[in-house]
Amino acid sequence: MLYNIRDTDGGPVEAAISRRLGGGEYVASVGGREEPLRVLSAGPGGAEFILGQRYHSVRYLRAGTASVDMVVDGIPVQVGMHSHLDGIVYKNSGGAGAGAGGASGNALKSQIPGKVVEVSVEEGAQVKRGDQVAVLESMKMQVAVKSHKDGTVRSVRARQGASIAKNDVIAEIE
Repeated sequence: MLYNIRDTDGGPVEAAISRRLGGGEYVASVGGREEPLRVLSAGPGGAEFILGQRYHSVRYLRAGTASVDMVVDGIPVQVGMHSHLDGIVYKNSGGAGAGAGGASGNALKSQIPGKVVEVSVEEGAQVKRGDQVAVLESMKMQVAVKSHKDGTVRSVRARQGASIAKNDVIAEIE
């Protein structure tokens, strides 16, 4: 997975986990250099790790679909990740002419498990292909679920605050 890291002092730096060694040990590529990475702790509020020979502390501020705002060693940083996640979810829920695994007919299905953060449509609403129908939160990221076709929302099965599994029907669109 490739990350695009931008701090307040400079431009973007590309970083990726090159290899998983096991036991919280990795090899990371940062700006084209490989460095040993050891994760000391990780939780919903932040993480601690050693990159190269230096200790780092991270506090998460906000997570969105494509980026996470955090403070690393006291410096505000934005990490761009899963930059194509909205497109992947849209394609796999039936948009952009998706094939197997996507929505079939009228059912708009979730392609990820998560919590329903927002339901953006009501029964009877007119939607166009690509309109936001709901927002799901999974692994601290928010993902917009978009309509797979033009039509009328016949039923909304997702409810705000509810948990949803992969392949659950979010809405029926005719």
